[in-house]
Amino acid sequence: MIDGDVALRPARPEDATAIADIWYAGWRDAHLGNVPDELIAVRPRESFDTRAAQRIPDTTVATVRDVVAGFVMVLDDEVDQVYVSGDHRGSGIAVRLLGAAEQRVNANGHDKAWLAVVPGNARARAFYARNGWSDEGLFVHDAPGPAGPVDVPCHRYVKFVADA
Repeated sequence: MIDGDVALRPARPEDATAIADIWYAGWRDAHLGNVPDELIAVRPRESFDTRAAQRIPDTTVATVRDVVAGFVMVLDDEVDQVYVSGDHRGSGIAVRLLGAAEQRVNANGHDKAWLAVVPGNARARAFYARNGWSDEGLFVHDAPGPAGPVDVPCHRYVKFVADA
């Protein structure tokens, strides 16, 4: 892929369907077999449509020739979601999205960003380590669910972003 083909921009309401499609596929790749069954039960396909639409203000998308190829969501100091479509994995888009998230965390007034990764998601854990994130160890992440949080064992990764 030619780097000039990729553009980052704030998400728009009309991006919600593409975000949900990428999120659902990527989430299943990363989480099936790696999270409690309770979380899988509260993550049906339509939940991604709802949450993608709700999270537009928190989302930056990467586009390739005006088609959404990936996204990142930031809440305060947390890099909450980072996903790239299967067609664009390994293209460098995730690195650009992660950099945008780090800048957003810093712009939100924080010197340190954090994110959660399930232990079985070796690909993501290696990606974050390659990009300067440090594993602070295991913790129980409260993943949002319709009837309250679902406890999910995760690794907490952190990175100082003061110069992002």
